[in-house]
Amino acid sequence: MFRTIGDSSERDALVVRLRRLTPASTRRWGTLTPHEMLCHLGDATAMVLGDRPRLSPIAPRGRAPIKALFLWSPVRWPHGIPTSPRHDPRRDGSRPADFARDADRAIDGLVRLGNATGGLEQAHGIFGPMSPRDWHRWAWKHTDYHLRQFGV
Repeated sequence: MFRTIGDSSERDALVVRLRRLTPASTRRWGTLTPHEMLCHLGDATAMVLGDRPRLSPIAPRGRAPIKALFLWSPVRWPHGIPTSPRHDPRRDGSRPADFARDADRAIDGLVRLGNATGGLEQAHGIFGPMSPRDWHRWAWKHTDYHLRQFGV
């Protein structure tokens, strides 16, 4: 019913789309370049997997309505919401180095997260407490959002 990276066919479809991205892909909105976007995706999944530490803990609050709307409904994410500085390649995030290697890192994070059943970050900065299923849905929507950003 809902697309998540826990479904290998959905995850594989995102990987195919990620492989179609090129350094020359045209941005439709936002400020990231295609290469910066790959670094952003890699950093975000690394944080969820515990490979990249969070700067500060998130106090879980009553965020269920926001989470339900933006994770578990067909509503697309709005443009222009700033990311965490830890995932921003122009701030504290990973800087673009080698396009193919950075694409591989983003894809590896997606695959590892899609196969994860536990041991993940406990909360999201906007959505609050997260289960593995929530993270699988978040990763699908997050990756799809950025691929649509570049028409892929």
